[in-house]
Amino acid sequence: MKKLIDYINKFVLVKIASLQTASVITRVIAGLLTSKAIAVFIGAEGMALIGNFQNFVSSFQTISILGFYKGVVKYIAKFKDDVAELSKTISTVFYTGFIATVLVSVICYFNAELITSIIFPEYNNYALAIKVFAIVLPFYALNMFTFSIMNGFSKYKILIIINIIGQILSVSVALLLIYQEALKGALISVAIAESLIFLITLVGIINRRSLVPLISVNKFSFSFLKKLRPYSMMALFSAVLLPLVAIAIRNYIIENVGYKDAGFWEAMTRISKYYLMFITSLMALYILPRFTEINNTKDFRKEVFGFYKTVMPILAFGLLIIFLLKPLIVSIVFTEEFKPVEDLFLWQLLGDFVKVLSMVIAYQFIAKKMFWHYILTETFLIITLYCSSVYFINHFGVKGVVIAHFISYLVYYGIILSIFGKSLFGSVKEKA
Repeated sequence: MKKLIDYINKFVLVKIASLQTASVITRVIAGLLTSKAIAVFIGAEGMALIGNFQNFVSSFQTISILGFYKGVVKYIAKFKDDVAELSKTISTVFYTGFIATVLVSVICYFNAELITSIIFPEYNNYALAIKVFAIVLPFYALNMFTFSIMNGFSKYKILIIINIIGQILSVSVALLLIYQEALKGALISVAIAESLIFLITLVGIINRRSLVPLISVNKFSFSFLKKLRPYSMMALFSAVLLPLVAIAIRNYIIENVGYKDAGFWEAMTRISKYYLMFITSLMALYILPRFTEINNTKDFRKEVFGFYKTVMPILAFGLLIIFLLKPLIVSIVFTEEFKPVEDLFLWQLLGDFVKVLSMVIAYQFIAKKMFWHYILTETFLIITLYCSSVYFINHFGVKGVVIAHFISYLVYYGIILSIFGKSLFGSVKEKA
């Protein structure tokens, strides 16, 4: 795919890819160090509980900002030279986000015991972590609000630098808390990790206060809020439901197989997240912006198959190496207790490969705001993932959940291909 190669060479590698790569590498190293600390000081059972809490935090963070991020970035970029519209955008997002975040924080704080009983089966003494999360949540929301503004103004360099420094700060705090307080410390570190980055962001924007006067209650616009609704709905749907389904699946493993096995799946999920971070970063940097520009079938097809020919063979080779080195990876990232994780690699790697195949095409839903296509396909994926996980866990134990991962994304990929069949395989003269 010549355009992809040219883009990477001329823009990504030269201008921001070196920093972006450094950011991704920092996140991966931070994740590996944290995983090692959890394995050493807490063990597989704690890994399962931490996985549940991370999923909970991820879902409620997205709810607190109403899934606005991508939509806000788009409109700030569009109106950055129009003071009136920019003020309307920033004011509407700020006050809506403020109300939503406060509500989420209050609900979490005063229902900490109930939430604990749901995400920590058989444990009931970690409500403190929920309350800490509720207290720091507004700082996360402010951070994302600031990030959306900087992103909209194309301040990529400072964004990436803030992320790198923030990751270093977060992992340092996490390692200290895990060492001192074990599981309780790990949970608190998850609660505050994303909010800690606001301290770095605040330093980065301390001399950029020119936008503050644009925030005004009088500039709040319900009509603009309606424009953000499609972005919000799409972001909320997957970013909230997928983690909640993960909690449901993990709890099912805990109830029917055991805590340790749930921890083994969480360990496999972590490894998957680390190696997929590189490919998803590339897709976010290139595929989504490129699909937004494309307005004909020929170019869409060219980009998809170009990505398949250029990137997927490299991914396949990388996944093969990971599979062959799985004993070494498990021993380095975790401990001897996690050796059963090796049995989960094959189906997880196969599922991740098919997942990337489908994601490349599915980005078209977001690029072209194909709202109902996105909602219906994601609903089908979520239902299939949960139901197949329950079925295969009953037959194969914890290995069943990674088998379900592969089967679900294989079926999802088939649906994606059927939706875009004409665009990908039909006459090149047909419009996208």
